[in-house]
Amino acid sequence: MKLSKVFYNGLIKDNPIFVQLIGMCSVLAVTTSVENGLGMGLAVTGVLIGSNLVISLLRKVIPDKIRIPAFVVIIATFVTIVEMFMKAYTQELYNNLGIFIPLIVVNCIILARAEAFASKNNVLASVVDGLGMGLGYTLALLILGGLREILGAGSIFGKELFGPAFEPALIFIMPPGAFILLGILIAVFNSVRKKKATTES
Repeated sequence: MKLSKVFYNGLIKDNPIFVQLIGMCSVLAVTTSVENGLGMGLAVTGVLIGSNLVISLLRKVIPDKIRIPAFVVIIATFVTIVEMFMKAYTQELYNNLGIFIPLIVVNCIILARAEAFASKNNVLASVVDGLGMGLGYTLALLILGGLREILGAGSIFGKELFGPAFEPALIFIMPPGAFILLGILIAVFNSVRKKKATTES
């Protein structure tokens, strides 16, 4: 299996948000700004890489009957490390993301990659899979967070874009706006992906 293909699958072909539609709760909750989306995306990417690496290393040692509890313990360990790191070095971001940082433990993207990929493949491929899926997740959060912040607040990374005359559409920083934008992005992403697949075949 080519590592470039594994990475591409996570980033584009099997993007966890735009294609697989998993891990959606945190996406809709934290993407009120680009900064929050980037922070959450990088946190999930770190947990994915670390948990995939350890699970791949231990895949022949963990008994099949307890593999899911073992995976959850490994994932929870990396979530705790990421949470402590964020609390120590990015206090404001930590406060903004709140409960969604410890909830990374139950993010179905991470457990799905542990079960479907890391438990069946070598360490390098598992790390690349974690990186690809994590960056695919981060990409989705950045796009959605950017659009919501621009349309709903008239800013990007907290910096005003349009001046005092601009009237932001506040719906886009509220849950209904997140649903609307995410639906549009999923449709556009999959349309482009299918057209590209058709031209390549």
